[in-house]
Amino acid sequence: MPSRRGDGTLVFKICFYGPSLGGKTTALEWVYHREGLASGDMQQIQDPTGRTLFFDRVVARVSNVVFQVYTVAGQRRHKFQRQTVLKGTDALIFTFDSLIDQWEENIWSLKELLRFYGDKLIPPNYADPPEVPLVVLANKRDLDNIVQISKIRQVLDTAKLNHCLIYETIAITGINVKRAFVYAARQAVLNHYKKLSDKTTMEST
Repeated sequence: MPSRRGDGTLVFKICFYGPSLGGKTTALEWVYHREGLASGDMQQIQDPTGRTLFFDRVVARVSNVVFQVYTVAGQRRHKFQRQTVLKGTDALIFTFDSLIDQWEENIWSLKELLRFYGDKLIPPNYADPPEVPLVVLANKRDLDNIVQISKIRQVLDTAKLNHCLIYETIAITGINVKRAFVYAARQAVLNHYKKLSDKTTMEST
């Protein structure tokens, strides 16, 4: 559920999720530095190797709506930090590391996300959106030894996430990063207004 500023501006929260070194921070940096969607300073807490220790954060604007955009720390030991950062998220962008040797880390991370958010990510009915929209970035598509998109799709279908879009991305050059981000942002906003509309309809009957 978005918050509201004193001037009435709605503020939504979007979170990049996924395994360590999968490209979450790189994707967020592209949104911040190259696309001109974000403002202010980018807050980062990293260890000497460049891994996120708690979160990265920027404030972005799409049209007249504001988004607080976070990444989570991907390493397994940071479970409780991830739970904290996830609270109140209106849309999720799962950054799937396409390298074959990172397959198990991707699956572990996706399973953890499903444990945390589970039913919120799965539509109650075929025609309805989930409570929290999820978009998948199949990142590092420029590298060798990467998994096929069909294999990622199979994993999503098995997890009842067959409604999720997959964007093939190269975060270091920004390919498809903005498209995926704008889609997630739009779905968060549409979800909010659909809930308001449904509530109004129920109150009037």
